[in-house]
Amino acid sequence: MKRFVRIAILVLGALFVIGQFIPFPRTNPAADPSAAFAAVAAPPPEVQAIVERSCTDCHSHRTVWPWYSRVFPASWLVSSDVKDGRRHFNLSAWKGLPPQRAQHKLEQACEEVKGGDMPPSYYTLMHPRAKLTPQDVAALCGWVESRAH
Repeated sequence: MKRFVRIAILVLGALFVIGQFIPFPRTNPAADPSAAFAAVAAPPPEVQAIVERSCTDCHSHRTVWPWYSRVFPASWLVSSDVKDGRRHFNLSAWKGLPPQRAQHKLEQACEEVKGGDMPPSYYTLMHPRAKLTPQDVAALCGWVESRAH
């Protein structure tokens, strides 16, 4: 049993070291500020502040890549989360969305934050400022709902 544990630790250590040399993309593609959510949707300042604080790192081309995004296996997880976040809800490419599609995406976002699914708890653990208060959720969803009428 001791031999198995020793071999397992060596294998995991080797994988960790090898993983450091496998690059995962950490990019912020060029984006036109006039096509961004803030410019197109023109949310009120309090809503824009919530979005900036809690959403832009994963859902825009203005990601601030933390130090741990350079360390395997976190590098893989962070890169994957940002890629998925941008694919589902990209605040940097808002201009190209038809108005009904944009409203639908905002309504989905409202449901996600109401359900506590966004921002994810593993993100707010490392970024406590991103955690949404009930007042943040009310402000964001109130604005989304006011746009629907």
